[in-house]
Amino acid sequence: MMASLSDEDRTAAIAILEQLREKIAAVAGEDRERLFQLRRYILKRLEFDERGTPTQRRRLKEAKRKSQFGLCALCQTALPERGAELDRFRAIEGYTARNTQLVCHNCHQKAEAERGFT
Repeated sequence: MMASLSDEDRTAAIAILEQLREKIAAVAGEDRERLFQLRRYILKRLEFDERGTPTQRRRLKEAKRKSQFGLCALCQTALPERGAELDRFRAIEGYTARNTQLVCHNCHQKAEAERGFT
């Protein structure tokens, strides 16, 4: 399990968030649609920083499927054409070839439950 933020880190994060909100508001002005779109854009980019882009994850899935001969890394059954899932051994390490395995949905659910994420 990952450690939670210290009070000092939380305070610093809140300050960063407030600065970002001010900058977004300054760019958006009175345009609520623009404000919405700016927030969404920044949210997705932060998500990509953590998870990689959908294209990166799709390429990793393809490479894993090939290296695992189309089988679930855990139960060794044939992976479905659509719906196979990348399982990270350590979430903090991201979606990398060394930190992932391709698994079927059921095995992914079991693995997540064993790690205490469900």
